[in-house]
Amino acid sequence: MAVLSAAILIHIQAFPKTPGQNVGPALFPGIIAAGIGISGLILIVRGWAVRASVPWLRLESWTRSPRHVLACLMVIASLVFYILVADSLGFLPTATLMLVALFAVLRVPLRWNLPVAVIVSLAIHFAFYKMLKVPLPWGVLKDHMW
Repeated sequence: MAVLSAAILIHIQAFPKTPGQNVGPALFPGIIAAGIGISGLILIVRGWAVRASVPWLRLESWTRSPRHVLACLMVIASLVFYILVADSLGFLPTATLMLVALFAVLRVPLRWNLPVAVIVSLAIHFAFYKMLKVPLPWGVLKDHMW
């Protein structure tokens, strides 16, 4: 985690500065990287303190639960799905499909699954597209942009 944090902090130095503003596109990744770095350093210090009594790898009980492993793999698969289809399908349909699939694996009741997925996707779209001005892909909804 500490190495990842350092790599992110080095990488964001190349992000362009926003003219006339103290805040730029590197702010949020920098804050997150700093948090990851601090967490990594805490883990290193704690690891040194107990390294003799704890094995290098210890699988927790959830790793023996097929449902939990499936949920973990589904999160990774949904991110890969987003990377592959978001530009052509668009953010809103892609995010909705991702959330419906994740909610199904996490056993969210069917009466809540689709409505919550749509509402959450719209809220995320509003927050990033309208408020933070992040250009999200429209895909198949390009003719219905707002």
